[in-house]
Amino acid sequence: MYTIAALYHFTRFEDPADIKPALLDLCVAQEVKGSLLLAKEGINGTIAGPRAGIDAVLAHIKALPGCADLEWKEATSDHPPFGKMKVRLKKEIVTMGQPDVDPRARVGNYIEPQDWNDLIQQDDVVVIDTRNDYEVAIGTFEGAVDPKTVSFGDFPAWWEENQTRFHNKRVAMFCTGGIRCEKSTNYLLGQGIEDVYHLKGGILRYLEEVPAEQSTWQGECFVFDNRVSVGHGLEEGPHLLCHGCRRPILPEDMERPEFELGVSCHQCAHETTEADKARFRERQKQIRLARERGDKTYAGNPL
Repeated sequence: MYTIAALYHFTRFEDPADIKPALLDLCVAQEVKGSLLLAKEGINGTIAGPRAGIDAVLAHIKALPGCADLEWKEATSDHPPFGKMKVRLKKEIVTMGQPDVDPRARVGNYIEPQDWNDLIQQDDVVVIDTRNDYEVAIGTFEGAVDPKTVSFGDFPAWWEENQTRFHNKRVAMFCTGGIRCEKSTNYLLGQGIEDVYHLKGGILRYLEEVPAEQSTWQGECFVFDNRVSVGHGLEEGPHLLCHGCRRPILPEDMERPEFELGVSCHQCAHETTEADKARFRERQKQIRLARERGDKTYAGNPL
């Protein structure tokens, strides 16, 4: 059984490059895999591995400057969610492209999962999903506004174009684990919107803590590992991942004529060139050959 830990923390790292080597070495030594992003504003990512390995890595992160109160969310999987370990240096741990946004200064009002339903069902509250379009497509809260953004960096422009729709409304926002709302609520506060709220711990904590019979969540929640989607109780959902476009698909979508293993699905078949598809086919061939050799690096890459 693999323990999965999803985490983020905003703090000030003077030189993230100095942090990377020891963190990566520890992950490799502890057989922990996944992806961690480091930037001057903090750390973000999801890792998976044996219980002892995850504990060791989390203890190391908590010992980093300003990370003593690190929080994370856990789940389990009976198969490896990741094929390798990556620690990357970035300008932002979640890219919004707004240099004045600083969640360490101020964020919206946190709403506990058990109080979320009461808030979003009030007439003067508008609920906004801050995730990307392909995430929203497989699940969201009842009545939530979908900005139809391709990336989180598109959110500020969407807000500028649509803010008049929400005049005299309180704004409640949510995302997968909470990190995007840390930035989006700070952004709205900077735009003069005072009554801003966000779901503490994100959708994942809501699905973990709120019973299905009381839930206003509809569908599945996309996650950034090889589980692809989860439902109530964080049970693994039915979705697979198209490795051509990285969007979720259902098993029946593999029967569509546009689907080609590791190359395309009905959502992206017309978005990529023949040269792209040839490159994807070569990648898929190398994955198959590596598996035949018993290379575990590709164990978590089913499509």
